[in-house]
Amino acid sequence: MVKQWFKSGSPWIWMTGGAVSISLISVLGLLAMIAWKGLSFFWPSEVVELELNGSVPQQTVIGEIYDREMVPKTRLEAAGYDLSAFDSEFIERILVKTGNREYVELDFRWVLSTDIQKQSAPEALAVFERSKNGNFYGYVDHVIEDGKVINEQAVVRLYELVERAVDLNDEALDLQNGEIGHINYELERLRLKEKGYVLDNALTKERVADLQAQRTALRDEYKVFEERLFKLRKQAKRDQVVVRDMRGELVTLPIYQVLDVWFPNDMGTLAKIAHYLSQIGKFVSDDPREANTEGGVFPAIFGTVFMVMLMAVIVTPFGVIAAIYLHEYAAKNAVTKMIRIAVINLAGVPSIVYGVFGLGFFVYMLGGSLDQLFYPEAAPSPVFGTPGVIWSALTLAILTLPVVIVSTEEGLSRIPSTVRHGSLALGATQAETLWRIIVPMASPAIMTGLILAVARAAGEVAPLMLVGVVKMAPTLPLDGNFPYIHLDRKFMHLGFHIYDVGFQSPNVEAARPLVYATAFLLVSVIIALNITAIGIRNHLREKFRSLEH
Repeated sequence: MVKQWFKSGSPWIWMTGGAVSISLISVLGLLAMIAWKGLSFFWPSEVVELELNGSVPQQTVIGEIYDREMVPKTRLEAAGYDLSAFDSEFIERILVKTGNREYVELDFRWVLSTDIQKQSAPEALAVFERSKNGNFYGYVDHVIEDGKVINEQAVVRLYELVERAVDLNDEALDLQNGEIGHINYELERLRLKEKGYVLDNALTKERVADLQAQRTALRDEYKVFEERLFKLRKQAKRDQVVVRDMRGELVTLPIYQVLDVWFPNDMGTLAKIAHYLSQIGKFVSDDPREANTEGGVFPAIFGTVFMVMLMAVIVTPFGVIAAIYLHEYAAKNAVTKMIRIAVINLAGVPSIVYGVFGLGFFVYMLGGSLDQLFYPEAAPSPVFGTPGVIWSALTLAILTLPVVIVSTEEGLSRIPSTVRHGSLALGATQAETLWRIIVPMASPAIMTGLILAVARAAGEVAPLMLVGVVKMAPTLPLDGNFPYIHLDRKFMHLGFHIYDVGFQSPNVEAARPLVYATAFLLVSVIIALNITAIGIRNHLREKFRSLEH
């Protein structure tokens, strides 16, 4: 009976199904863990006030509880703690985020549960999210608005003043990055233009006068925007809030440095959900700050998507053309076989090798040659002879080219030869047959190759570290300055951001949740790109289904 069951093949079906189920459960479990550890970071946690006394002097600690762990008593005693009054084999210790970096050595500290004399969560405890020095915890004492002390309804007025300061700071930042940034960009272009005239021995008096007139107009315009910028900054610095911290001292915080304020212990469920969604929105839309351990990741999201789309535009035509030539035109000889073997072997080359090739060939050789031919006035500062988004896209295009070629060839091989013969018999040329019949029928396979290429390219980090990605990019590759798309600029990438925050951060405890959040965001971006490509593939499959019949 068992022998017949094995011969029927049922065991292999069950084994295959079990393996697929285990794989799916593992992948979904991993994603769920990353999502939980990353997204739970944005939930407004309870802020506790701890009265400590024992192995540490009597003191008060205010902060958020981040983690708990059981530590052997012997290990703590070896570290110098006096725990002779306790018989437990393990002692619980708590990781507390205390913030207030200006007045506390570390914004994270471990607290032994045996030292906690009293623990409470007062509703009046406030959390201040700041643009510098991280969070600040304490009790709002009073607000100073334009030099006047406000004690009554201080919290209500504080919300209004924080919103006012955030709006003024945003307006100032938009002005600095927009109009002022555009003027600086135009002044730099004029400088390079004048240097180009000098190199060509074409700097006439008329050109000098014209350049000087343009500079004068730009500088006059700059002064107007600069005065407006200083006025906005002065208005933003007008107000302060006085907070009583865990040392019992009054600390004055400039409101222009406060990005948000909330009272987590006094928030209901709906208020916490609204705050949670707001924090996630800011994480997705804001720029990073504090060595990438705080703020958002928008430049990294933009850089990742922009680079992947540019790579897709480059790799698709080259991969499709190469596959068409190998399958439709190339003779079936030893040379063709060697080319196919080389393409397959290229798929197994370590990605860092592609990065070294991109740095040597694209950046130094090709980019350096472009600088010598078209941008001599920029010397010694390189334009294209330095890592940038275009070289990153080209490097990843070469890295993913074998995937597109193999996938396209498989799609072409599935098209019956009778379709080609019928088209040729009706008078169409081979080129017309390819363009109107073969390529449309193979387009779903082409999209499959593109999906695999995007999935691999979006997660690559090693080659990008050599050919374009940086820790912090001052500007995006896309802005309002002509020619609007700047392929020579460096960019940020979600994969490198995860590496930088997780392994290069000066504040490991603060960075850990952001590693999970950014990893989940990277997976989400890859899934979104793949779903888009899959949608296009399914549309093409339905559109050209009639050609198969």
